[in-house]
Amino acid sequence: MQVDAKPADLGDSGWNAILPPREPQPELQQDIDCDYVVVGAGFAGLMAARRLRQLDAGASITIVEAHQVGSGPAGRNSGFMIDLPHGLGGGGYAGDDSTDRRNIRMNRAAIAFAGDCARQYDFADAAFAPSGKINAAAGAGGKAHNKAYARHLQALDEPFDLLDAAAMRDVCGSDYYCGGLRTPGTAMIQPALFVRSLADALRQREQCNLYENTPVQSLGRSGEHWLLSCARGSIKAQRVILAVNGLIESFGFYRRRLLHINLYASMTRALSSAEAASLGGKSEWGFTPSDPMGSTLRRIDSSGGPRLVIRNGCTYDPRLIPPASRMPAIAAEHLRTFYARFPMLAAVDMEYRWSGRLCLSRNEVWALGELQPGLFSACCQNGLGTTRGTVAGIVAAEMASATGAQSLVPDYRAEALPQRLLVEPFMTLGARAVIRFREWRAGREL
Repeated sequence: MQVDAKPADLGDSGWNAILPPREPQPELQQDIDCDYVVVGAGFAGLMAARRLRQLDAGASITIVEAHQVGSGPAGRNSGFMIDLPHGLGGGGYAGDDSTDRRNIRMNRAAIAFAGDCARQYDFADAAFAPSGKINAAAGAGGKAHNKAYARHLQALDEPFDLLDAAAMRDVCGSDYYCGGLRTPGTAMIQPALFVRSLADALRQREQCNLYENTPVQSLGRSGEHWLLSCARGSIKAQRVILAVNGLIESFGFYRRRLLHINLYASMTRALSSAEAASLGGKSEWGFTPSDPMGSTLRRIDSSGGPRLVIRNGCTYDPRLIPPASRMPAIAAEHLRTFYARFPMLAAVDMEYRWSGRLCLSRNEVWALGELQPGLFSACCQNGLGTTRGTVAGIVAAEMASATGAQSLVPDYRAEALPQRLLVEPFMTLGARAVIRFREWRAGREL
């Protein structure tokens, strides 16, 4: 299989840029053999490698990453490891009670696994913080979403707190929000710091081989093994895990079954002490929007001072290449929505602006399982790359190792294939129309 993968991520991710420089591992420049090869050093790939090491202590494990660790989609997300129902496909987050209970158990298994990584490998505090999050409501519609979600959480016997406008102002310093719904189980992460830390720990402490800037160019059989060819070397392995999310189509699998979405974020420069004082509120917090199409916000206070991050804007890009000409309009919208919330910071500009890719399926299932003997997929996280990516990595590693060990995610069940997409141009026209309508409907939440 010739691999045709030329994705484009716009802009420098602020999460990666504010960290100290990291020397990437060299590109693969020889032919090697190993027991397992993991393609992709995001959440799914790195978690798969760690689980493989737990299951097969003596195995040789190789990780190949097409770019530098932390610079791709894993280092570009908003950094919420969410335990509760958080579907992005409809007008709210709640789903069927029994399905949501099972998903909660899987999500919490993933968060526990990530927390174990942070503790075992001594990650910096900013990499993983089990601090909870708030669904922020800016208007009557958002408040109604939160009340409906609260009823669902109550039926699930899950804890939450409803916040009024004054409580929201105490958290974020802004009068923009009229209410919020706080839940305690989310872990807030610095996504680029987390994946960089985990990749280095797997290499240094778990003896995994890591090659960066090493895209796979072809994949095929070599006798009873798989052969992955790269620009300057090759890897022969007994088992392969493809942890490449939407790029799995470039390897020839799940074609015309996956939806490719780009989201956009901006990060302010570091606030001065006077600006931080004028803002007030807590030093760190995370808001997800009450309406799934609204704005996600975070305040962080590490890596060079206090900053705010805003994420909004959603585009359907089936070729994985958003045009660079799109960014000025996105940047202007980010400033508009940011200043609407924080007029006291009108002199603060954005230092970093970037896009990040996510992958959805129409029926909200993973692209996860054994594709051919010895070849496994851990892809399509449906917009929750940190949590569902971790689940996918764990499950794929357990499938690949075939040790019969008890699963860390016993609630996982094999799912149907992702549904086929509509024929073009109807798929693209329909997806973009739905996005525009839902953004309009989000109103003040956006």
